[in-house]
Amino acid sequence: MDFLVIDDDKTFRDATCLLIDGEGHYAESAASGELGLMLLKEEKFDTALLDLNLGAEKGLDVLDQILKCRPTLPVIIFTAQGSVKNAVEAMRRGAVDFLEKPFSREQFHLVLARVRRFHELSKNIERLELEVRESNAQSPDLLLDSTTPLMTEVMDTLLRAAKTPASILIMGESGTGKSVIARTVHRQSHLADKPFVTVSCPSLSKELLESDLFGHVKGAFTGAVRDHWGKVKVAAGGTLFLDEIGDLPIEIQPKLLRLLQEREYERLGENVTRKTEVRIIAATSRDLKKRVADGTFREDLYFRLNVITVEMPALRERSADVVRFAQHYLEHFSASCSRRIDGFSDEALARIRAYPWPGNLRELRNTVERAVIMVKGKRIAVEDLPIELSGTPQANGNGDPIEIGSLVSMEKLEEAHLRKVLSRTANLAEAAEVLGIDQATLYRKRKKIGLE
Repeated sequence: MDFLVIDDDKTFRDATCLLIDGEGHYAESAASGELGLMLLKEEKFDTALLDLNLGAEKGLDVLDQILKCRPTLPVIIFTAQGSVKNAVEAMRRGAVDFLEKPFSREQFHLVLARVRRFHELSKNIERLELEVRESNAQSPDLLLDSTTPLMTEVMDTLLRAAKTPASILIMGESGTGKSVIARTVHRQSHLADKPFVTVSCPSLSKELLESDLFGHVKGAFTGAVRDHWGKVKVAAGGTLFLDEIGDLPIEIQPKLLRLLQEREYERLGENVTRKTEVRIIAATSRDLKKRVADGTFREDLYFRLNVITVEMPALRERSADVVRFAQHYLEHFSASCSRRIDGFSDEALARIRAYPWPGNLRELRNTVERAVIMVKGKRIAVEDLPIELSGTPQANGNGDPIEIGSLVSMEKLEEAHLRKVLSRTANLAEAAEVLGIDQATLYRKRKKIGLE
């Protein structure tokens, strides 16, 4: 954890930081409440330790300002002997605990244990809130309750593997629900009450991804102004989900292999070897065997991940589920948009059944969301569906359809193409690869057309 120590006594401040560092945490100090508040606004800390006696400043006033700036930050109060009454008042106003000066290492350990429990409770609340949001948008039961033989076989394999520590590799096209299934496996496992942490492998540069995964120490690279615990540490005891692992840079792959085999890792810029117990679930839309043959993915890592492997079937292979999924999304988006819609017209359902859905569940979800927003009547009709399903080309501002060869500017044509590619791909990295441009360029173009 990252601590901020606010105390005007340099000797005590330095000793406290040294004690925190010795316990394997990171500590930064501030000699005044004003400086401490500035640091809290600029950087992220897990806990603040605040002295009630800060010279001309009143510690209780500083506490109020801290909690106004960071309402969920746990604050521990330092108080001298005879000031316990003030410490009680501080806890009434939002502090989580107090330490009476001078305190022993054992007393600090007791407070540290309470702070850890506080953080675990906060993380559990965040996890449950995230799960509720995700389940509302795309219920795992939607994927589990399938009559398609391919999907039934996949879920049978995953649910049997869930209660074991074995690594799991989920393959399949983008948009088939791999991340939803990974979270479902975690919930069905013996680690259900532990963290589920996601790392998106294509989302960052090699250096930032390595730091995000394993962590770094202060000074490890330009911009590393403080110690940072990576997601391997955050996921300890639980599940680490590596999304799109086929895009993991080759330089990081040996470190991941070591984590899988030896359960060991080191933070960037540090020579301390750390142990961890974490269950790995990986997902990819890439052909890993081809990437092994191309030399962009280590063969030993592939075999280490390939303990339990399943392939999520594409939506076109699950025709019996398409209408059920569409109905689910319709109910969800109708409720979230506060619109009463009586369903799909027969012709619209026929188009939904016949369409191959190259973007899979993601494309279906986006299609239904758009239809719910744009529908004019009580039922979603063919004309409310995108061009691919309705057969009606998207129109420009003059009412003319936008398609290849349309009498529109290159800018309008590019915008229509960008919107469609972004709706069918999982992330900016994949969209940029399809479009043949770098992610920074795509980000600027997306911002220009209002798709932030």
